[in-house]
Amino acid sequence: MSTYVLLPGAASDHRHWRLVVPGLREHGHDVITPDLPCEDDSAGFEEYADVVVAAVRGYSDLVVVAQSMAGFTAPIVATRVPVARIVLVNAMVPVAGESGGQWWETSGLRPVRRAKELREGRDPDREFDPVEIFLHDVPEELREEPLGQSDTPFAKPWPLERWPDVPTTAVASIDDRLFPVEFQRQLLRERLGITPVEIAGGHLPALANPDGLVRALL
Repeated sequence: MSTYVLLPGAASDHRHWRLVVPGLREHGHDVITPDLPCEDDSAGFEEYADVVVAAVRGYSDLVVVAQSMAGFTAPIVATRVPVARIVLVNAMVPVAGESGGQWWETSGLRPVRRAKELREGRDPDREFDPVEIFLHDVPEELREEPLGQSDTPFAKPWPLERWPDVPTTAVASIDDRLFPVEFQRQLLRERLGITPVEIAGGHLPALANPDGLVRALL
């Protein structure tokens, strides 16, 4: 059986995965949900990877699952310990030397997201509303105040020269308002040459569609 290593996105921790963990364990898999130092201004993606590497010590057949911003961290982990597979979930996919901050422009996200907002009748120039963007399909009882998120990871260049030679797959939510599914298809094709598995839900399927996400991971 595999060891699923579930990495949360920005301003989040192990609680993000609480509905996914039981589904994976029911199938006999080990699950690790490390908390990344998202509030630590001294920590960038390499330090995030340090935490993950320490958490997986003694485990094998690692499947590293990266939600959103963790797409920057997962491949660094795969250069430090043996990883059987990386699974990206509505994730950022970097290229060499690109910082988390630069990614929002260099990835081509903004025009695609703006077009989606207009197409669906939302004002693309309105004030950013995290509930509307991240939590629109998450039950209210599962909504929690986010943690703080340091800007440090967004400022430092991604340290790898290329994506590691590790099998990589992706899961994309068809109603993701942050990273529209059409953008994800394009990004994954251009940067990794892969096509995502598409599931129902918005940017946070671990909370909005945990059963669908578990099926996709399995």
